[in-house]
Amino acid sequence: MHAKGAAETRLKLSMKPTRARYGVVALAISLAVLSYVQRVAISQAAVPIAQDLHLSKAQMGLIFGAFGLSYALFELPMGLLGDRIGVRRILLQIVFAWSAFTALTGAAWNVASMWVIRFLFGAGEAGCFPNLTRMLSVWLPRNERIRAQSMMWAFTRWGGAVTPPLALALITLVGWRWAFVLFALMGVLWCVVFSIWFRDDPLRHGSVNVAEADLISQQRALTTHVGEHNWLKVLLTTRVLLLTLQYFCFSFVWYFYITWLPTYLREARGQTVARAATLSVIPLLFGGVGSLLSGMLPLRMPRRIVALCGFLFTAVLLFVFTRITGVLPAMICLGFASFFSDITMPISWNTCVEIGGPYTATVAATMNMLGNLAGFVAPVFAGFLLQRSGGDWNSLIYTMVGAACVSASCWLVLDPESRLSAPGQGSSVQMLDAQAKTNSL
Repeated sequence: MHAKGAAETRLKLSMKPTRARYGVVALAISLAVLSYVQRVAISQAAVPIAQDLHLSKAQMGLIFGAFGLSYALFELPMGLLGDRIGVRRILLQIVFAWSAFTALTGAAWNVASMWVIRFLFGAGEAGCFPNLTRMLSVWLPRNERIRAQSMMWAFTRWGGAVTPPLALALITLVGWRWAFVLFALMGVLWCVVFSIWFRDDPLRHGSVNVAEADLISQQRALTTHVGEHNWLKVLLTTRVLLLTLQYFCFSFVWYFYITWLPTYLREARGQTVARAATLSVIPLLFGGVGSLLSGMLPLRMPRRIVALCGFLFTAVLLFVFTRITGVLPAMICLGFASFFSDITMPISWNTCVEIGGPYTATVAATMNMLGNLAGFVAPVFAGFLLQRSGGDWNSLIYTMVGAACVSASCWLVLDPESRLSAPGQGSSVQMLDAQAKTNSL
């Protein structure tokens, strides 16, 4: 028996791990890109939509905000479901739902119908990124998970960056109504591939060999529920509250890039529609580079310091942006503001795993819920502020400066390297270590 066990051990050591987990990374990145393409497209369609449906700026702001409101309301329930019933079922439901409402966007006939459809579209997308975060946390060891998170957010930014010219081309070719139908078909195709290939448990995937299973088994244990469910106590800890606050303020700034920026470039900077579409990609391109760089930083570098500096630089650059008269230099400055802001993006999402453990999707959903509440507040606030101030765009930028400062202040206290302990409990990792020791006795 001893000889047999030794032989099995030598076989495991000699076996190279398969790379099925990289297929999961590809699925996560493709879905993340798709979600951003579909949500960013409406910013380029805003002008023809407003003209066809006779909408004011305040009404257009409400339509922009409908997505963020419903996304925020449904985010936590979808995160809880992902933790309880599995990523595969919940993501298929999410993507089918949002694809349907993306297509229906083209059927809107007035402000009320457009608001309801965009609200339902936001509800359909809710839970996407928390469940993608859980999916990566189950399938990847820690060092690969951090890099995968940075790649995923980099590609979402770049996907959003190519959307303005892509959406403009489709709108010019087939009109804004049919453009949304074409975007919806991409989601249906993703669902077909995902349903055939993906499994919640890596050990049940036919392409995973023993060596790869051993490689990811430790991370799989981290996201396994141990003991009683106590998700509400987890969400009420100081670190989760700070995590959600900084993400709300981060999103308050970021939503400007995908909602009002093309309009700003046309009205405040005198750009044509085509020129505005081209310039609008700069913050997203720079932001993608920032996300990618974040995953390449050495693990020993304190993430809280990186996030703190990122938000401080963002605040300074946003203020400088209002003082630059040249259009291209101003947009380069805005691009660097996005770059430093997005350095914090993978850090925020990886912190959900580090402090959430088995409640990864729930913590991530809570953070993203507040982020998308900002997705409702920011464009609606901007629409009313611009209407009441007679188009004073700088006053809007100054509120974004303040939001970046609030995010920075949160990282003075927030420490992603310390895993979360709910009141009266040890951390999820400590619980798992204790269970492992008990099992070994």
